[in-house]
Amino acid sequence: MRRPADDVFWARVGWFLASRQAVLLEERHVGNAARWHRLEAHSLDAVRARLAPRARLAVWPDLSTDVGAVLADLPEEGLIELVWEDEHGRIASIVADSDETEFAELVAHVSGARAAAVLSLFVDERQPLMTAVLPDEDGVLRARWQTEPTADDREWAFLTTLRRGQICTGTVVAMPDFGVTFVDIGGFTAMVNLPEVSWRRIDHPSDVLTVGQEVTAEILDVDLVRQRVPLSIKSQEEDPLRVIAQQVGRIVTGPVTRLTPSGVYVRIEDRDDGIEGLLQHIEPAGTPMMDRPEEGVQVGDLLTVRIIGVDPENRRIRLSRAATGCSGGSGRAADVVARTFRP
Repeated sequence: MRRPADDVFWARVGWFLASRQAVLLEERHVGNAARWHRLEAHSLDAVRARLAPRARLAVWPDLSTDVGAVLADLPEEGLIELVWEDEHGRIASIVADSDETEFAELVAHVSGARAAAVLSLFVDERQPLMTAVLPDEDGVLRARWQTEPTADDREWAFLTTLRRGQICTGTVVAMPDFGVTFVDIGGFTAMVNLPEVSWRRIDHPSDVLTVGQEVTAEILDVDLVRQRVPLSIKSQEEDPLRVIAQQVGRIVTGPVTRLTPSGVYVRIEDRDDGIEGLLQHIEPAGTPMMDRPEEGVQVGDLLTVRIIGVDPENRRIRLSRAATGCSGGSGRAADVVARTFRP
């Protein structure tokens, strides 16, 4: 797998810098010659401009400032790469044997160093944050480096196969208290924000989902920089408001669920998680106070209302008082209200 050092890669590097996870860049060329660069947000473009074509890049966390501990943890034998930053801020590296014969030489190299680190020379033991390959001067990626992809590289490769609007299946793996649902979609953990779980009002994803449940969802976006994939489960279900939109004019009786300054909310479906509509405080002039919907109504009271408008995009349902056959009624749905109280 060859990850190109393109604009997405550098944006990802910038994201690592912003989250204080990455500060060093290894630039390696054919013949194993290497240069090291300290990365900072304000100088990232300047570092990028100095890199040579066809180089293999590796992004690393910072060196350890406890140089003595780094030397104490050297393996008893075997080749290692020692990286250090001297008192002038220059970063260098040397490949050496960590046995006693070369230990003194390694100590001399890091004498007075600000920070240091020991890296394995075995590909499967080197653990950079991410890797990439620079293209040739004409912009074509031709260099064929044999590298062990990092976890970040593998996730990038998987994300490049996804597209916005794509339908995928996955398994619910976690539903923490803050309301986000995490779904494994084949080796990558995507997320479903609470409003995208269900069309109906829920307090927590566990109201309708369980860990281990298989779900079908739509990919809302593929963020290669932050490596996030938001999903929508509800998009694969029928929107109940679009069903109710076909029932404008229907008269229903339902319980009051909420009292607000703008009006009374009434549940218009016969189920515990039924859709609510708003009966607004709008009455024709001269309406007696006791005939207004807000007077004497409590949560749980039953009201008989008419569905007069449905706006699926803004998730709104407007209700009015259902005509009760009284003479002189205005007949205007937005102004006519009736109530049925519990005995």
